[in-house]
Amino acid sequence: MKIAVIGTGYVGLVSGVCFSDFGHDVVCVDKSAAKIEQLLRGEVPIYEPGLDVVMTRNVDAGRLSFTTDLAAAVQGAKAIFIAVGTPSRRGDGHADLTYVMAAAAEIAAELTEYAVVVTKSTVPVGTNRKVAEVIRQTAPNADFDVASNPEFLREGAAIDDFMKPDRVVVGVETDRAKQVIGEVYRPLFLRDFPIVYTGLETAEMIKYAANAFLATKISFINEIAGLCERVGADVKDVSRGIGLDGRIGRNFLHAGPGYGGSCFPKDTKALARIGQEHGYPMRITETVIEVNDGVKRRMIDKIVDLCDDTVNGRTVVVLGVTFKPETDDMRDAPSLTIVPALVGGGAKVRVVDPQGLREGKAMLPGVEWFEDPYAAAEGADLVIILTEWNEFRALNLKRLAGAMRVPRLADLRNIYSRQTAIEAGFTAYEGVGR
Repeated sequence: MKIAVIGTGYVGLVSGVCFSDFGHDVVCVDKSAAKIEQLLRGEVPIYEPGLDVVMTRNVDAGRLSFTTDLAAAVQGAKAIFIAVGTPSRRGDGHADLTYVMAAAAEIAAELTEYAVVVTKSTVPVGTNRKVAEVIRQTAPNADFDVASNPEFLREGAAIDDFMKPDRVVVGVETDRAKQVIGEVYRPLFLRDFPIVYTGLETAEMIKYAANAFLATKISFINEIAGLCERVGADVKDVSRGIGLDGRIGRNFLHAGPGYGGSCFPKDTKALARIGQEHGYPMRITETVIEVNDGVKRRMIDKIVDLCDDTVNGRTVVVLGVTFKPETDDMRDAPSLTIVPALVGGGAKVRVVDPQGLREGKAMLPGVEWFEDPYAAAEGADLVIILTEWNEFRALNLKRLAGAMRVPRLADLRNIYSRQTAIEAGFTAYEGVGR
């Protein structure tokens, strides 16, 4: 089957590459000529483990191509996926659907035979019906159906998530559309991965509900961590103690500096906005957003306290600035709140991150970038572990402490215990919820 994917951002590129690996003929479209040229050279514009290998394999096999020509991509395609950005709209937190609707209109203008237009972007409930309206208004005689197919990709593990999903959610309204989508995902169906068919609005809601629930688990354990610090409990043991309950589960119960990334901040705000618009406030989600913002500010207070109430003139090393390991994504990362506060407080900040430089250089002005954590620690007054990259999970703490002027460690991911840090030579240690 020929598939067109509109948008070569994170979701679009991963989806297009993986669809081609299913054996489909996939054309990925983007308005950015520079990005398409980069892809045609075999260069992946984002960091996602394994994506370059799968992309190269399918380009070489002739199943995957890239173009700026939407008309050519849409021609003959049975499934056309919209995978453009839906950033939070300034002022109200609602998802900005400008790019989605523009893509729908452009697709409509090129439809010459039946196709299913599938929204892969994360969109508010009711968006797919608006996409259908735009297509009908642009091309009244077009033969098409719309479908909702939200993505559930974890950055850093997107290939496995696409190829071995917990579930595939599809919102459709006609048997014809269901048959096309079924053919798209036939390789997963044959391997017994669950494919959940439902209505358009339900599929759209599943995406927001899933992300809001996961964000809630993170904010919950971060709030518990704050209380643990007051009462003398250890949040790591609390997390394990409640996570072993099958009704709760262990995932997303790791205390830290708050959630970030391209999904949770944007989707919780959008869900809260949807609730407000429909006269049904999402009180839990609204509180989750508030708690997450407070957690980031609390991390700043912990750091300042560890530096004897001031970071002015201190040399501070930050290990990890991407919102999570195995990605170069900086969107809404805790570092974007914490690092500027340190710089603004007069600290000399040194940053080490395996993939963060490309985006972080512009987003974190006033810092010095290092490749080696031990070199960055020379003469420093504090080391902060902010992102749990594997490179930071097995540091030689004795060497790190020995290089510092004042050996202090703020382990905001609870990788090391206080005892381990003190035995290695650190004179002060601060974790989260411990």
